[in-house]
Order: sequence, then C-alpha cells, then structure tokens
Amino acid sequence: MVVSRLSHINTRGEASMVDVSAKPILLREAVAGGEIRLAKKTLLLINSQRIAKGNVLAAARLAGILAAKKTGELIPLCHPLPLTHCEVNFTFPRTNDRIVITASAKIAAQTGVEMEALTAVSVAALTIYDMCKAVDKTMRITDVRLLSKTKRPAPSRSSKQDQN
Repeated sequence: MVVSRLSHINTRGEASMVDVSAKPILLREAVAGGEIRLAKKTLLLINSQRIAKGNVLAAARLAGILAAKKTGELIPLCHPLPLTHCEVNFTFPRTNDRIVITASAKIAAQTGVEMEALTAVSVAALTIYDMCKAVDKTMRITDVRLLSKTKRPAPSRSSKQDQN
C-alpha cells in the first residue's frame, strides 16, 4: 500500500494549512452520520419532551448547526468557511435504542465541507448526551462517519449579473 503525502504537512515536516487558492470554486456538499445509543426510557422522555433541560432535539439541532459554522475555529488547520446551508436531522429506528443523526453542509468554495458535516453530527450527539446524562448513564456515541461528498461546477456569476 502506497501512502500519499499528507496534505497538512509541509516539505519540512511541519503542520501547515493547505493552500487552496489555485483551486476552482465549486458547489460542494458533504453528508455525515452517526448515532447515539440510549435506553428506551430515555428515548421516551426525549420524544415526550420530559427531559428537565428542555427540548433535546431542538437544542441538538441548533448546536450542530452552530458547531458546523465554527469548525474552522475548533479544528487546527481547517479553513474557516462561510457555509451556504447546514441541516441536522434525527431518525429513530424501530429498535427504540438509538437516535440516528444526519447532517449536511453546503458551500460554493475552493475546499470541501466534510469537517463541517462531521462536526455538526458530533456536537449534536454531544448535546443529546449532555441533556440526558442525568437520566441515562449508558449512552454511547457511535459510528460518526462521512456518508458522502459531492462537488460540481458553480454557476457563472457573470451570467447572473447579465440577467439583472
């Protein structure tokens, strides 16, 4: 197996931010997922909005979106990006023992938004954990991963200006 050069290490072996200035601006989207496993009684409390700290899913959604917007401040060498969209969603498998978290992030930029989507999932899960830890000591955050990433050419700005 050949290991390619690490993009965040310069020729002197030092950590450095990747220079993306020569890359084209593309429409980019990343989708990440993860889950938090919890007791069935905890899920019942969440769904009936009986957790003492408030609406767990609303707080987790907001926390995930806010975290995605701050990813460049949280992760060294990560480019600070002006997201054009971020979404955090929750689903509940029939097993009633987990919440599946999915986050997407979009941007028109020279670099991708994988870290933003992953950060949104992670912080949403951490928020659920924090809000429910008093009633459930068995919770586990698992399987945080990138599900997909896409990029396509961005529409020309000059064509939009010509129409105005």
